[in-house]
Amino acid sequence: RSVNIVAFGNERDGFSEDNQQLSLIWSYLVRSALISQIDSSLSASHVGSPVFTEYQACVFGNVRLVVHDCPVWDIFDSDWYTSRSLIGGADIIVIKYSVNDKTSFQELKDSYVPMIKKALNHCSVPVIISAIGARKNGVPCTCPLCTSDRRSCVTTSEGVQLAKELGATYLELHALNDFYVQKYFGGALEYFMIQSLNQKSSAKMKKRKKTQKCQRVQPPQLEQPEKMPILKGEASHYDADLHNLLCCCQCADVAFYPEDLSTVVEAHKIILCSVSHLFMLLFKVKTPADICDASIMRTAQSLFAVDVGAALPPAPGGVPPCIPPVRVVVKDPVFCSCLPDILHFIYSGAFQWERLEEDIKKKLKDPEKTEHVLEKVKCILKTPGKLNTVKDCRSHQIKRLYNTSLRLFFNTPVLADVIFKIQGATVPAHRAVLVARCEVMAAMFNGNYLEANSVLVPVYGVSKDTFLSFLEYLYTDSCCPASILQAMSLLICAEMYQVMRLQHICELYIITQLQSMPSRELASTSLSIVSLLKKAKFHNSDCLSTWLLHFIATNYLIFSQKPEFQDLSVEERNFVEMHRWPSNLYLKQLADYRNYVHSQKCHCTVM
Repeated sequence: RSVNIVAFGNERDGFSEDNQQLSLIWSYLVRSALISQIDSSLSASHVGSPVFTEYQACVFGNVRLVVHDCPVWDIFDSDWYTSRSLIGGADIIVIKYSVNDKTSFQELKDSYVPMIKKALNHCSVPVIISAIGARKNGVPCTCPLCTSDRRSCVTTSEGVQLAKELGATYLELHALNDFYVQKYFGGALEYFMIQSLNQKSSAKMKKRKKTQKCQRVQPPQLEQPEKMPILKGEASHYDADLHNLLCCCQCADVAFYPEDLSTVVEAHKIILCSVSHLFMLLFKVKTPADICDASIMRTAQSLFAVDVGAALPPAPGGVPPCIPPVRVVVKDPVFCSCLPDILHFIYSGAFQWERLEEDIKKKLKDPEKTEHVLEKVKCILKTPGKLNTVKDCRSHQIKRLYNTSLRLFFNTPVLADVIFKIQGATVPAHRAVLVARCEVMAAMFNGNYLEANSVLVPVYGVSKDTFLSFLEYLYTDSCCPASILQAMSLLICAEMYQVMRLQHICELYIITQLQSMPSRELASTSLSIVSLLKKAKFHNSDCLSTWLLHFIATNYLIFSQKPEFQDLSVEERNFVEMHRWPSNLYLKQLADYRNYVHSQKCHCTVM
């Protein structure tokens, strides 16, 4: 341990006749009882730097004391690097001046104090300002050659002001005797020496603790488990499916004709009735008593006439067994000319009203006729018992998607043209919806298969509840499985009929349910995750099977204790072991750390 003191300034009066006066620093060293072993060999001027004197001694018994006494301020002018180094290595700085040398004090204040302040900006070092000597109030020199009043004294207020600028301690030493040097100056100096030693001891202790902390065995860091694959949902193509049904006219069971029977426009009862009460009345889905709206009945009678007479030749897309479409004659020729656009509007969801207006305006190019046709369309879309205003037909208000209206015909015999037989029960359905929404059923009902000409179609491999959920999705574009097992059964059915979006919905449902399951429930559940994995792989659900493998690996400590873990294949087991969490490396590090803590017989704050 050591203390470095740097002293600047000359305590002697420049005109004093006593050139043998001892310096303040030397007076303290030889008088203080705490100082011992003063190295007098260096008490003379230092060979390399004659501008300062270096003293070495011992203080407080075993603390090394190094003092650099610089009586000449010229060191700041001649050797700035040395003066900067001295200040940078100092623990205490002492500034001395004679109270009877106003010129030297003024030079100190104007020239050297700013340099000291600049050097002290980078370190926090206590400073002692010592004003030495008894003020002499003699008559100032009147010699004309004198450029300054060398006999003027430095006042106490000037010294205090200088101390404030440097944040220093101010002392006045009227004489270099035992009282002022040993008790007054020595007391302040020894206080700062003790403070410096305490700071160094505290810093050393902090450094030692930091080193010990770095060297101490740290508990192993548990990394986060690997991120599981993210499944992206598939966008709905429900509206596009039903619109394509109009374009291809498969399973059409309605044919619209003008009065001269010159053209034909085919459509589907189920789609028309799902949008309009007028068509429900026209095709006898509802009776006039059910409608109870005279305007709808008048519009139906004035616009359409269902021909129940001689049957026309069956259309190529007619429903089995070779039943021809219902022929509907459109009495209004203007309305009949716009019927293809109106059907496109209905099959697109019956909510793009502004587009329908634009298409009819371009076709008719007559405002009165356009308004006439649009009023008829409004009446077709009218809800019984409600006023039919233009406001009601804005796109954001007339939106009546099939996923709400087609639900009315789900699992009902109304307009049904096919019946599925499953587990001894029958389920009615509509070919038009099935063909539009499922490519496998489109091929089944329109190809060279037995089902193409049969009303009763048997279904194998799935339960009735699962098949009903499958049909509900086809009709409404939504599904709500009641459990993970039901979602897996529905996924298998969706894979059987190649409805990929439903398969993705079931995958997302299973993943969401498993992710929300607490660890305790996961450990006690009878649900076999490995069985789900096997089914997902068998039915080509690659995304779900990959996710389930990651799920097993992430919850390794739970699944490795279950009997089903042994049913994993060698390839699956290797994948799980490779991606397991926590890893074998972490468990080994944890065991080593526990052994270390136990060997140290100290309490572990982590475990």
